Amino acid sequence: MIRRLAIIGIGLIGGSLALALKRAGLTEQVVGAGRGQANLALALANGVIDALAESPEAAAVGADVVVLAVPVGGMPALMARIAPVMHDDMVLTDVGSTKQDVVAAARTALGVRVGQFVPAHPIAGAEASGVAAAHADLFRGKDVILTPLPENPDAAVARVRAMWQGCGARVETMTPLEHDRVFAAVSHLPHLAAFALMDELAGRGNSALYFRHAGSGFRDFTRIAGSHPEMWRDIALANREAVVAELDAYIDRLAHIRDLIATGDGDALMAALSRASQARQQWAQDKLKTPR
Repeated sequence: MIRRLAIIGIGLIGGSLALALKRAGLTEQVVGAGRGQANLALALANGVIDALAESPEAAAVGADVVVLAVPVGGMPALMARIAPVMHDDMVLTDVGSTKQDVVAAARTALGVRVGQFVPAHPIAGAEASGVAAAHADLFRGKDVILTPLPENPDAAVARVRAMWQGCGARVETMTPLEHDRVFAAVSHLPHLAAFALMDELAGRGNSALYFRHAGSGFRDFTRIAGSHPEMWRDIALANREAVVAELDAYIDRLAHIRDLIATGDGDALMAALSRASQARQQWAQDKLKTPR
């Protein structure tokens, strides 16, 4: 049971976390804070949060668990504001999509209290944003990655693990470095590829013609380009080394496919497409077999 839960940033992730914990009966009070007053008012009116604080630090005062659900670029300043009001039994955690930069920010801002910060990343985003898109089932059957610090007491990690398990999530652990390398490939790169395609087509003088005739394949590939631009800007810059490496590898692969098409090498093209198709099918089958 979390007596007082403070969530800074009541959007899709923060709002869904509040709803899931409320439904599970795992929190007595949810206090929210954030930037968008209309969004916060909607969260209060819809019962996503029980009280609205005037600032992040006010929300954190007396809280058992504080969740930072803001774009990773805002983490350093936010941690610096919360650090002075932290008490010995408070656990601080986040939902950021990058971890090395967030851990570095925590070490700078929290100092001797860094052991009270347990980094986390729920793999449950969507292209919609804001509290209006929040729902209690968002994390059910989804993965949440914890990247514990050497300074974390076992009890603090266990509390964050139990919080996410209470939402129906499956919790795994990685190091911050491993996390950032993996998600640069399977999350950050796909989002940037979708954004790039949409931006390229939208910039054409006759873009309406293309969009009018786009079908389900285009819809599926570009769905995530509707995601929160600020969040993805921050993610790309925060994880730039791994993201650039993955972009380079992807560009090389696209260039290879282009060369096969340009030279009419149907056999090699067929082999490349077949490998990709088989890998995709195997991945889908493995996902279905994974216990949820």
